[in-house]
Amino acid sequence: MEVEMKIRGLMMDPVTNMPIVILKDVKGSAILPIWVGMYEANAIALEIEKITTPRPMTHDLIRQLLAGLETGVRKVVVSELKDDTFYAVIWLEKDGRLISVDSRPSDALALALRVDCPIYVDEAVLNSSKAAAAVSEKIDNEQLRRWLEGLGDEDLGRYKM
Repeated sequence: MEVEMKIRGLMMDPVTNMPIVILKDVKGSAILPIWVGMYEANAIALEIEKITTPRPMTHDLIRQLLAGLETGVRKVVVSELKDDTFYAVIWLEKDGRLISVDSRPSDALALALRVDCPIYVDEAVLNSSKAAAAVSEKIDNEQLRRWLEGLGDEDLGRYKM
C-alpha cells in the first residue's frame, strides 16, 4: 500500500551537514527524512522557491522532453529502502499505457515538483525506516530521529510548504 506524502521542507542535517528532504503524510503524522546530495537539494530548492534559471536545469529539461513526447507523469513512489539507500519509481503515462522508470528519490521528487504530480511512499518503506531508527544503537541517530519527529513550522525556515 502507498501513502501519499508532500514535501514538507528542505533542511540541513545538523549532524552531517547534508541536505534532507522532509516528506510528511498528507492524512497523518508520518514523517520520512531522505538525505540527498547538494545538487539535488539545489534543484528541489529552486522549484520550491519558484526561481527560474537562464537555461533549463536537468529536471526542467526532463519536464520539457516529456511534454514534447506527450507523456505525463502519473505519480512518483519512494518504493524501497535497502541497505540504507532509498529507491524510487517514476510512473509515466503515454497513450493510456503506464511505464515505470527507476529513479533516485531526489530526482523523482524534483520532477514531481515541476510537473505537480502526487508523491507516494510505500508503506513498507515507512515501516522499515521506523524500524531502522528504533534499533539504531548510535545515540546521534536516536537524537536526530527525535529532533526530526519534533519539527514544527518555525523549524523548517523558508523552505516550509
